[in-house]
Amino acid sequence: MLTGFFSRKNTPASQSIGDAEYTVLDTELTGLDLKKDSIVSIGAVRMQGARIDIGASFYRLINPANGMDLTSVLIHGITPSEVEQKPSIDDVLDELSVFCGSSVVVGHFVSLDINFINKELKRTGRKNMKNAAVDTCKIYEWIKSNEGSFSRHYSARRDALDLFSLAREYNISFDEGHNALSDAFITAQLFQRFLSSLPGSGVKSIRDLLKIGKA
Repeated sequence: MLTGFFSRKNTPASQSIGDAEYTVLDTELTGLDLKKDSIVSIGAVRMQGARIDIGASFYRLINPANGMDLTSVLIHGITPSEVEQKPSIDDVLDELSVFCGSSVVVGHFVSLDINFINKELKRTGRKNMKNAAVDTCKIYEWIKSNEGSFSRHYSARRDALDLFSLAREYNISFDEGHNALSDAFITAQLFQRFLSSLPGSGVKSIRDLLKIGKA
């Protein structure tokens, strides 16, 4: 067992966003109640700057401690029979820690994912995640707020900030059937689009990125 979780050595704040290492993370949950619900799958992909490393991916199905009801099955499509022989979250945390290393964690509404991971870390006597983390939704909001010509368009569609709506806006293709890994890959492509344009708006370092998108 690891004594801590993730890395105590974060990516330097001065590092260029084009050179930094990222782990794009997504989870599927039994529900949104932090007290009673659990993680049922975790997916992640690595990025080196704006390059998505297709060969470096992480996907685990997890047997949730609190089981699943029909409502959650309809959302994530994972059935109880698919996870009954899978490991518990306790057995997956160390693997996820190794995969993420000291990279910057990226996700869409990623605070939700981090809160559930931290809940399990606390339960197992470990410390919270140490990695810097950024939210692609917050980055999107910042980009649109800085595009004066889009201000009215943006204010009219603030309720359409889910991952798939933004994927459509940026012409990112995806299947209707999805899981945590495919959602992480969609998020990585969205983040890739942002990384190409942010330096032109003055966002050049990890410090700058955290100012506009810290989770």
